[in-house]
Amino acid sequence: MNEGRIFGLIGALAAFPRRLGVREVARQGGELQHGVTRRTTDVVFGRTLLYKLDEARLEARFDAAMASGRPVFSENGFLRALGLLDRVEGAGMTRQSLLDQSRMAPRDLDLLSLFDAFESDTEPYAFRDLILARKYAGLLAGGSSWSAIARSVRRSGAVASLSAMSLHGQGKDSIYARLGADLAELDGQRLLPLGRADDAELEELFALAEDAEEDERFAEAAELYARCLAADPGDSVAAFNRANCLRSAGMAQEAMQGYMRAIKLDPKFVEAWFNLAGLFASQGKAHTARRHLEKAIALDPGYADAMFNLANLAYEAGDLAEARRWWSSYLRLDATSEWAKTAAKGIQYADLHLKERTAG
Repeated sequence: MNEGRIFGLIGALAAFPRRLGVREVARQGGELQHGVTRRTTDVVFGRTLLYKLDEARLEARFDAAMASGRPVFSENGFLRALGLLDRVEGAGMTRQSLLDQSRMAPRDLDLLSLFDAFESDTEPYAFRDLILARKYAGLLAGGSSWSAIARSVRRSGAVASLSAMSLHGQGKDSIYARLGADLAELDGQRLLPLGRADDAELEELFALAEDAEEDERFAEAAELYARCLAADPGDSVAAFNRANCLRSAGMAQEAMQGYMRAIKLDPKFVEAWFNLAGLFASQGKAHTARRHLEKAIALDPGYADAMFNLANLAYEAGDLAEARRWWSSYLRLDATSEWAKTAAKGIQYADLHLKERTAG
């Protein structure tokens, strides 16, 4: 059912340990990896992101995932894709119908669905989801944030039970349920286990490494990724991320070894081939850089950046015909960006000089 699919995990899973997810996806013929690479076919958001990132950064991650054009799954959506969680019985409501009847903003619905604030992770939605959507819409109108709602809902455990509760917001970040005359936090036990301490620690470590990298604390991030690799030596994404951090920290030789390690762990890791080519090019090893870029394109024929870099290497070597060929290939994939304008100018230059050489 999932033969050939590459699930890229953003954040850590709350429902079960990642190692179990890796095992189950592999059993079904696919892969589960940290982060999103060019090989990724589907994106999965781990619910622990709710407790790691602020709302703006959560939305930025979501927007980037949606812009990639890949299917994006919540944890429950991921479980359903694996056949481990049934669809909600009786669900038959479209997304648009739920929006019309709840008056919830589409973006809020999508973000709350992403972190499993409804019984259904996507359409068709159930009637209880409509009840929840109306409650959430009221909280949002009262000034609550979608991320506070999602965090509170996930703490409550059984999402369906919230449809029978009266929910109240208190400030932007606090959501309560009315129990008799009192207000109580939505703070029940989770229904699904978090897994062994070492699994949780590893996911926490990877998240810390990502945060350090995002904050441009590259030396610290590289050390954290190294600790991830010590705990899970087969994690090609951790090896790749560490290499990126080492390169940004000015440690080119160590970065080169890191990319090679990532490629050894995953020979189809396109970005690792590409970034390694960049390091070889910066050291004047153009022939080796070309071989690595050609490998990246062989793995991913739509890799425009690799084509552009191959054109530049050919141009620097004085091979205008080869440069023209790669610029033309690039333009077939990208005809509008600033890089496309550069490629078009490069073709004009090559045509002019190749014509002069022929005439001469």
